[in-house]
Amino acid sequence: MITRQRRQLVGHDILLARHGNHICSMRVDRGSGRVVALLDDGSVDSAPNLISPGLRLPETPGMVLRADWKLLAVISAAAAGFGGLVFAGMAAVHGMGGDPAMVQALYTYPAY
Repeated sequence: MITRQRRQLVGHDILLARHGNHICSMRVDRGSGRVVALLDDGSVDSAPNLISPGLRLPETPGMVLRADWKLLAVISAAAAGFGGLVFAGMAAVHGMGGDPAMVQALYTYPAY
């Protein structure tokens, strides 16, 4: 199930509890699953971003887009290409509409 809420980062809370107002900036290191904080004195501290490594959290729309962007791009390109073909076919049929013999042939052709 996909949730629309932004996931709360446990690492932020841990670092705030450790250092309070001495944090200059924080960033999320998604590769290692940690939150990294730069402190006033120039040192760096990090905290894990999950309560339990085996805990399965609900997926967010951002996670789905990050994981499946190639598939979504292929599906979007295929849909756009199919729409273009349908549009070109309709324009071609409309262009042939000026010839009465072609219109008669289209209406008498058995479509099954």
